[in-house]
Amino acid sequence: MIIEVRSVSVQVLILAVSAACCLGFGFVLQQNAAQRAPLNDFLSPRILLDLVKVPRWLGGIGLMAVGMALGAMALGQGEISLVEPLLATNLLFALALSRRQTKQPLGRQGWAGLALLAGGVTAFIVAGEPRGGTPVADPLRPWLIIGAMLGLALLLTTYAKRSRLSSGPVLLALAAGLLYGVQDALTRVSGQRFAEGGLMEVLTGWQPYAVLVLGVTGLILVQSAFETASLRMSLPALTAAQPLAGIACGVGFLGDRLRTDPGALAWEAAGLAAVVIGIILLGLHPAMPCGTTEARRTPALQSR
Repeated sequence: MIIEVRSVSVQVLILAVSAACCLGFGFVLQQNAAQRAPLNDFLSPRILLDLVKVPRWLGGIGLMAVGMALGAMALGQGEISLVEPLLATNLLFALALSRRQTKQPLGRQGWAGLALLAGGVTAFIVAGEPRGGTPVADPLRPWLIIGAMLGLALLLTTYAKRSRLSSGPVLLALAAGLLYGVQDALTRVSGQRFAEGGLMEVLTGWQPYAVLVLGVTGLILVQSAFETASLRMSLPALTAAQPLAGIACGVGFLGDRLRTDPGALAWEAAGLAAVVIGIILLGLHPAMPCGTTEARRTPALQSR
């Protein structure tokens, strides 16, 4: 039995890290293309119609789709509180590709961010020992948690629309991260329904349709953030918000259990804090592409 549990954990680890690799590479390619999209596409589905004509963006979306599929497989075999911190390592792969493009050395900031992100993920998983449990029986709690996440995402998007080119990209990325965290939780629920009753059991529930809506909405928010700012502003916020939202859903209503003794809680909190700080350091690394400013794109827009 011990060997079986360990083999499943290794499989989940491989799936989650592979998903993070695809997501990280995909985000860089998407931002490379989205920064050239017209600014009047901001927060509009038109941005997807414009970007679908760009081969680099399609490549990034393809990698993102593969990453999401691998992430869904990991969520089907492991707890969301285990998978989400591993998915946050996508920033390491994004930085690796960005460094190849910009030829920037890693430096102290890069090594510190890498150590904090990797160490924080390890500390959270080792201290918390995420394990599955029985989903919460209270039917109201999932709606309260999901409603709070969606409400906060809507509030962030509203403020982002007003600030647009100042703090807008960060707020949009935070909102998208919250949506993706909820999407991961509902993907986990859909996987459980499939295991219990097959495809018809999945299709008769609301969760897969919500996953689709959240995915498309999150994609519009992310591309709008990539369009108006560099990865340094948008990707750290996206990468930090998604695991926090996913863990909240996992512990809140999916039945995930973490150790709750004082020592474990202290290490879990320290681990999550290290993850967030590491994400910020890596996201602000000079190797991350700067993006195109509004001023540089204004002539192109006027001639469009």
